[in-house]
Order: sequence, then structure tokens, then C-alpha cells
Amino acid sequence: MIRRALAVTVAAALVASPSMTVAQQASATLTLPENLVAQGVPPIPASLAAAVRKYTESRSASLSDWHPTRRELLISTRFANAAQLHRVSAPLGARHQLTFFDEPIGGGSYDPRDGRFFIFGRDVGGNEFGQLYRFDLATGDAILLTDGGRSQNGGVDWSTAGDRIAYSSTRRNGADRDIRIMDPRTSSTDRLVMQNAGGGWGVADWSPDDRTLLVGEYRSVNESRLWLVDVATGTKRPLTPARDGDQIAWGGGEFSADGRSVFATSDAGGEFQSLVRVDVASGSVTPMVTDIAWDITSLDLAPNGETIAFVVNEAGTARLHLLDLSSDRHRRIESLPLAQIGGITWRPDGTELGFTLVSAKFPADVFSLNVATGALTRWTESEIGGMDPASLREPSLIKWSSFDRREISGFYYPAAAGFTGKRPVIINIHGGPEGQSRPGFQGRNNYYMNELGVAMIFPNVRGSTGFGKTFVKLDNGTKRLDSVRDIAALLDWIGAQPELDASKVMITGGSYGGYMTLMVATMYNDRICCSVDVVGMSNLATFLQNTESYRRDLRRAEYGDERDPAIRAWMDSTAALTNVSRIAKPLFVIQGANDPRVPRSEAEQIVRAVRENQGAVWYLLGMDEGHGFRKKNNSDAQYYATIQFVRQFLLNERSGPSSP
Repeated sequence: MIRRALAVTVAAALVASPSMTVAQQASATLTLPENLVAQGVPPIPASLAAAVRKYTESRSASLSDWHPTRRELLISTRFANAAQLHRVSAPLGARHQLTFFDEPIGGGSYDPRDGRFFIFGRDVGGNEFGQLYRFDLATGDAILLTDGGRSQNGGVDWSTAGDRIAYSSTRRNGADRDIRIMDPRTSSTDRLVMQNAGGGWGVADWSPDDRTLLVGEYRSVNESRLWLVDVATGTKRPLTPARDGDQIAWGGGEFSADGRSVFATSDAGGEFQSLVRVDVASGSVTPMVTDIAWDITSLDLAPNGETIAFVVNEAGTARLHLLDLSSDRHRRIESLPLAQIGGITWRPDGTELGFTLVSAKFPADVFSLNVATGALTRWTESEIGGMDPASLREPSLIKWSSFDRREISGFYYPAAAGFTGKRPVIINIHGGPEGQSRPGFQGRNNYYMNELGVAMIFPNVRGSTGFGKTFVKLDNGTKRLDSVRDIAALLDWIGAQPELDASKVMITGGSYGGYMTLMVATMYNDRICCSVDVVGMSNLATFLQNTESYRRDLRRAEYGDERDPAIRAWMDSTAALTNVSRIAKPLFVIQGANDPRVPRSEAEQIVRAVRENQGAVWYLLGMDEGHGFRKKNNSDAQYYATIQFVRQFLLNERSGPSSP
């Protein structure tokens, strides 16, 4: 039976009416948003929403761009139901909202000449068919620049002169990602520069004279290339030619100030992404940083061309470094707190470096570094709702030996102090699969640890990034189940911990983490209590058939080609959908109807199969969502329902209490 909610917001039902009797208030239930469809999800007490409210009211902020002529920032943050773009004119100044859309806006890029407008992208309902818009600050108008249809447009990069943008687009056929150029002041100037085959192409940089584009071609996490493209003719030549029998991944990519070199990252000759200089004329590669045995994840060249800022993923923690090109010496910035670092962006005058920081103790916020003095400036201070900062849990790094004696690691967040006895555990598996769980702000998860006494573990199974290119290849193709066996070894580790209860374990994850969740539920059903699958794949073969065409070949490089009869047979035989009879523990499936990556058919076929097998399954479908819920009212409802599921099936609270 399908229960479609009435057309009211979650907020309208958060608190029972004061005119109700005590008995009526105790029995009041939450009305879901009108765009959520629930199957098998029991009524949610309104009192639960009120009780957990302090865990749902935190927000975050991320850096989008510096203003080209003033010391002010464009940031993305959420005040209402979806993140929008705001102007911040001074450190810790007011966040002045600029865009007002129903759909979230994650970033924008100022016109680099005078900042009279910025470019931003927006999709509809999470379908990821992003269109580009010009937002004129004088009028507040948002003008559509791209085709407005079923195409992806993004990856905007401004020319050195600031008169044009280059961007990637699937407009031509929906599958291949071409490179286009436009003067955004006049959208009729849009033209195709480079026609490509494949969905992994994107603009990295313009040469100083604006005659050449640096373009990246992503084939898989293990293999990518850099190309030089003549802006006038579209003629391309490889800057980093392919080598027979050798897969190399290239990242970043920025022209030097004189245009004779490109700075990039590469794992050629080593396990990790290292900073290198590539000669434009000859293609020769010169290592620039040789004393760091970790991945360099991002880089940005200062406007004067004299300094490179780069971020190192050091055992899951981000470290910011500055490289002086005159001396080829780098130094680590010690004034930053232990946190993840994103969006490093130089201020146009070169005096400051802006970025986003997030840690276990605070949500994502925007900071800047004065590179001359080392002074750190905070620009935003996002609210954490009613949570006590002292209660926010810090993780510890844990390691365990898997079935083949390979060391696997993860981050362990213990239950809050004060809970006695062995504690139940939630294992949360990252997506990707080329993702990595790293310490960060847990937000709503703090409710499980602080109020329910649940421990949380975020594993990095084989195939995760951050541990070298050999490790990331260990789950490719028909080796996929080895990563699931890493979770079995984690279950063994939990059983050996005196403070943890191996008989009370829930598995959850999103996207690839959802696939892993379903696989654990079939392979190790007797070792878990329940599972929550968020936008996960129930059969790799049907997933590859139905995912959007622009990403299909990119995913085949990771999972295998379902058109090969032997690979197809393996995918079908191992799929959770095929082995659904083994799922005997309760399952909660959460899906966005407009998901272009993992289509809703993956969720609906596993829900249908579990139900036909007489299994217990809840299903929550967001009709205005895609690859995960982005709107606050929908994510709130998902959170409340998940708490109910955890209480009933992990904690065995059969009566379903309405408050912690």
C-alpha cells in the first residue's frame, strides 16, 4: 500500500497543537512533505521531530568565489529549505542572500573583470541536468545561458582576459561531453570548440594568452589524461600521452605564468598523486614535491604565478602547503586546525587564500589565510542548532586484518560517555566506490551517539582512495566482493571489542555504499540486525544498463562491462536482487525519483523482491530529489524515519517511543 503525504511542510507538524489534550499530543503523527511517497513506513510521532530538532538545525557554508575588486566573498549556505548563494562583505559579516530558488545552488563564479554578475548552475529536482545562468547583481535577474533541456552543463572556467567562459556540455547527444566557449554577456556567442567521445571531459585552464585550453579526460580513477586544445580550431594534442600497459591518473592542471609549463598531479612512477611540472613543448615531466608520501588532492596557482597552494590528504586529514616556485621549497601551514580543506581559491590580488574548513567540532565554514603573515581569518560561523560543542564526538583511527591479511582501516566514533554495557553499532560505508571516509562534522549522526548510545564506524574498504593506486584497484571488476569481505572482517573486529555489541549491528551507506549495504545484507544476514540502503544499486548489470549514458562507460571501467556474457553472468549471480531470499533482516530503502546515477528502478526492484519474499522492507521515495535528498524538509523526514527504524530494529524498542 502506498501512502502519499498531504501537501503540508514538515515544519507544520513538528509540534503538536497547544489546544490538544495530553493524550492527543502523545498520539499526534508527522505529516510528510507532499513530494515524499512512503511504503511500509509506520506513522512518525510528531513528538520525535520536536525531540530531535536540535540535531536538525545546524547549517554549513562553503566558498564559491572572491569578488574580483573588493575584499568580499560569494558563499553558498542554507537559510530556508535549500542552499543558495550569499554575499559576505567582511569577515563574520552578514550573509546577504542573492539567489532565491526552490532548488539548491551550490556555487557561483564572478565575472573576473568587475564583478557585475556571476555564473551559476542549477538543475531541477536533483536530475543533475544542470543549466548555466548569468545572475546580474544590479537587477537580480537570472538569465538562462544554455539550452535549458536534458543536458549537463558545467565546469566553468574563465579566460585569462575575463571575456569568455569555457565549459563542458552533453548538449550534442546526451552521452558525450564536449567543450564549448561563450561570452556570457551574450549567450548567442556560444560555440562548440571540441567534440569528444565519452563523458569524462572537462576544462582545466586557459593559457595566459587565451589561445589554448588545458582539458582533462577522465577514464577511471586509475587513468586520465591532459590535452592541449587550440581555441580557434579545436585541434587537440596530448600533453600526457598514454603509455602501453601503464595506467596513470592526472589531476589538477594549471598553466604557469609564462605558459610554458603545466602544474598538475600524477601517480606516474609511484602510488600517490604527486605535484609535477609538465613542459608544454616536450611533455617532459619534472617532480616538484618528492618528500610527501600521500595524495595531493588539489592545487591553485597564485595570480602572480609565484606560489602554488596545495592540499595533502595525510592519513585522512587535510594539510595545506605553500610552494615557492622561485626556490622550489614548500612549507606546511601550521595555523590551521585539524580539519578537511576544500575549495582553495586565491584572492585576485594574491594576498589571501580562501577555503572551506570542516571538522568533527564544527560544520563547514569559510576561512582565509594571509600568506604573508600566516594569520587565519574566519568569514562565516555556521550555527550547530542546539547541540553542545563539547558533546560532538571525535573519532579514532582503527585498523583490522581482512580475509587475505590486508590491513583495512576506518574511523570509530564511540557512543557518548555515560552509557553502560556493550553498545550497538552503525557501520556507515562511503560511496564512490572511489571515495574515502574522513573525519568531519557528524551533525545529525550525533543524535545516535549522544542520545541513543550507538557507536559509529566509517570504514575504508579496499577500493577507497587515499591509500595508493594499488589499493584502489583491489575491488575492480569481479574482485568486487573482496570489499564486502572487508566488512565481514570488521564484524569480527567489533566482536573482539569489549565495549561493542556484535549482536546489534546495522549497515548503511549511500550510492556505492548502498550497494555494499545490500551485499552485506545478503552475504552476512545472520551477523546484522538491519540495514538502510540509500540510492544503492541492487544489480550492477541493470544499474549499468539504466544509468545515464554520459556516465555508463566511466562506470564500466570500475565495475566491468555488463555486455560481456561472462561479466554479466557474474553480476547477475552475485547481485543482491538475485540473492534476495537471504535478506531476512529488516531493510529500509531510500531513493530519489530523478536520480540520473542510480535510477529508481534499482530501488524498486529490490523493494518488490523483498516484499515478494515476505521480508520486512520500508521504502521512502523523493519525487523532487535525485542522488540523495538535498532539500531540508525531505532530509528531515528521512532522518525521522531512519531514527524510527534504528529504534525498532537495532535497539529493539518495539513500542516505538516518541522521545529519546
